[in-house]
Amino acid sequence: MERHGLKRAGRIVAAVTVLFAGLCDVGNSQEIIGRPGETPEQRDARMKWWHEARFGMFIHWGVYSVPAGVYHDKEIGGIGEWIMHNARIPVAEYKQFAKQFNPVRYDPDAWVRLAKEAGMKYIVITSKHHDGFALFDSKATDWDVVDATPYGKDLLKPLAEACAKHGLVFGFYYSQAQDWSHPGGAAAGGHWDPAQDGSMDEYIAKIAVPQVNEILSNYGKLGVLWWDTPVDMSKERAEVLLSLVHLQPHIITNNRRGGGYGGDLSTPEQHIPATGTPGRDWETCMTMNDTWGFKSYDHNWKSTETLLRNLVDIASKGGNYLLNVGPTPLGEIPEPSIERLKEIGKWMKVNGESIYATTASPFSRLAWGRCTKKLNDSGATLYLHVFDWPEDGKLVVPGLRNEVRSAWLLATDKTLKTTATEQGVVIDVPAEPLDPIDTVVVLEVKGKLDIEKVLPGQAADGTLTLTADSAEIRGSQAQVESIGGESNIGWWTNAGDSVAWSFKVDKPGRFHVTAVVATPAQSSRFEIAVGDQKLAVEVSSTGGYQSFKTVELGKIELKRGVCELSVRPLRDGWQPINLRSVVLKPAN
Repeated sequence: MERHGLKRAGRIVAAVTVLFAGLCDVGNSQEIIGRPGETPEQRDARMKWWHEARFGMFIHWGVYSVPAGVYHDKEIGGIGEWIMHNARIPVAEYKQFAKQFNPVRYDPDAWVRLAKEAGMKYIVITSKHHDGFALFDSKATDWDVVDATPYGKDLLKPLAEACAKHGLVFGFYYSQAQDWSHPGGAAAGGHWDPAQDGSMDEYIAKIAVPQVNEILSNYGKLGVLWWDTPVDMSKERAEVLLSLVHLQPHIITNNRRGGGYGGDLSTPEQHIPATGTPGRDWETCMTMNDTWGFKSYDHNWKSTETLLRNLVDIASKGGNYLLNVGPTPLGEIPEPSIERLKEIGKWMKVNGESIYATTASPFSRLAWGRCTKKLNDSGATLYLHVFDWPEDGKLVVPGLRNEVRSAWLLATDKTLKTTATEQGVVIDVPAEPLDPIDTVVVLEVKGKLDIEKVLPGQAADGTLTLTADSAEIRGSQAQVESIGGESNIGWWTNAGDSVAWSFKVDKPGRFHVTAVVATPAQSSRFEIAVGDQKLAVEVSSTGGYQSFKTVELGKIELKRGVCELSVRPLRDGWQPINLRSVVLKPAN
């Protein structure tokens, strides 16, 4: 995988060096999307299994699991599979680690059974990562598991067979543009050893093309070919690799091959786009801790709650979740990963219907959770994923105007009473949730979905409180997250992203504007806008991304009716902030 411009440590986001700007989610309007010459119907048929799957396992495994983040007794920063690059390890020295790569405890059948138990429908494994080491018997090089390690056997063939046996789709990751061990392969992605000297075109011809030919030819039917970091991948280089896809005519590819080819899906990495990627298939890939490849000292594991709610959030935005495990050099998946996957699997066994083959939520945002849906000829089935259980036993589905056929708890089939109100449909739910992470309520409605947007309104004293949960996020990075049990808009690292609220004003006048923000930056500048009124404001450090403070932003006039307030970064002084809310209080 790539190095990232961000990492989370105790929920704090810190800026670090970015090697390949924009490659985490490569995509633009000029890209060729899908397979050239393919009809929409053909593409839909090819993508059908992927659209229904929603959940897959990523596996990052290789020689880098031997040093496990440590070189010359020093912990090397960054993700585990980048240790060769980050520590500038000479090629000959790095290759010595292969002598300790002996995965005698590797049980591919157990790996696949674990993925299946978790509710995953496909597996993608690194056939070769940036260190150039192949997990298969490659005729193009002896830098592979068969020729360079004491294990001496192809690791991919038994995994492919286990997937076929248990009914999971199998796929490969392949690093086509970066290879730090073969001459010419490091030309695009860093160079520190004369052994790396050479032509990238020769590397493509002598290593990448033969190896892609091998993985597409020798492992049966594949579902996915997952390219990575297309640095210096010209159209000509990309097309050489594209020409091999005929070997697997139904394979799905991502948007990291390069050369202007967008593939079948975009690949946001380590984050969930605020609104998904409308009109474009997408898949968030994410680690369970802070690394892809195994690191012995990375114990910053995400909770099952976070992982499961990520899956639901992604499905509610029409995407897939590719969740990573990083096995040890002995061939074992770390126990914390196993524990979390089994816990997710228990939930999926009961509630998987609300994830598989669903499509994106018809609601802009739901304060209490998320929604996935399935459409049918006579109406729709809405799966309401309730994260925050209503204390009063009334679950409000805001703005829903359809007639309700029935409502029930997915886990028990218990029928629930519904009432049509001005706010929307209100569902009477039990006093306590069935599952504290996510209890699913199913709502079956008649006809084409009819959802009226419900706007925030003023309190009795005229105050307007605009929360993170009710914001419309416009952009690719910013997203709603939770810190200390309260929602905020975080990961706001792109100065092109903005947030906005539409609301109703019944009591017009002049208002004090305050915001609850957190930032470690010395200062951050942004703009508050309502109609043609604009406030350029600057906030100072609050002490960190978890230290929220109320700051005064100025005064603004509100007229009666529907208004929109937006918050936009000012590029000449913007630094990331976490924004919990904006409050407008009458000045008089």
